[in-house]
Amino acid sequence: MARRNDDGPALPLYLSEPGRAVADYGLYLAARPLAPSLPRGDGHPVVVLPGLLADDVSTRALRGVLRRLGYDVHGWGLGRNIGPTAACVKGMRDLVDHVADKHGRPVSLIGWSLGGIFARDLARRTPDSVRQVITLGSPFRLARNSQSRATKVFDRYSHLHVEHRSLPLESESVPLSVPATSIYSHYDGIVHWQTCLDTPSANCENIAVMASHLGLGHHPAAIWAVADRLAQAEGSWKPFKAPLFLRPAFPKPAQPAAASPLAAQPAA
Repeated sequence: MARRNDDGPALPLYLSEPGRAVADYGLYLAARPLAPSLPRGDGHPVVVLPGLLADDVSTRALRGVLRRLGYDVHGWGLGRNIGPTAACVKGMRDLVDHVADKHGRPVSLIGWSLGGIFARDLARRTPDSVRQVITLGSPFRLARNSQSRATKVFDRYSHLHVEHRSLPLESESVPLSVPATSIYSHYDGIVHWQTCLDTPSANCENIAVMASHLGLGHHPAAIWAVADRLAQAEGSWKPFKAPLFLRPAFPKPAQPAAASPLAAQPAA
């Protein structure tokens, strides 16, 4: 059977993910001397959610950078992410509510891959507690299981899930009421990059970087984009514009094509 060009990433991209993620971490280490030039914001609370089969260790580098920028950063503290289990669903909701109540202000949510899908759900369920959502390689526009190479792993734990959803995700028929930024890569070896594209609007955008899926959380361009989005004053969201010296690190974002089966899905 012929492979559809909008199915999951090609096998070479998939197989090279670990090596490319290590290379992305090397770029992160090389770029650390530039950290003082990162955009700085108001130090509001930030919660970072890991991807499938990952835990807070996977987001340590990103959280460390944001903490040094003055933000009150929280990992999710729920162990390994194996999908929407009862402990995960309740734990995330309680965490966001607790952090927002503690600071008396809404929380910015950053979600990597599956964590980004969770972040978008949280923003819909508790909009008063969420300031903005930033996703990293999150396939919230999945139309078919074949568009992700992580489907079998996700399904392995489905008997533990308390939320079972069909594709396309029904929740994505409801637009987010908070600003949303999707950071994605054409070189993603886990999910088809088009499944990460949101429909641009007055408070939503897509930012392309040249990273692996497993390296999105520590790739320098992704970190710059995250820091820039967090640095915006509350209530004054504007689309991302890379500084001139970094323009080559940010390919021109793709737009959902009218003819694409993904474009036919409801906008968010």
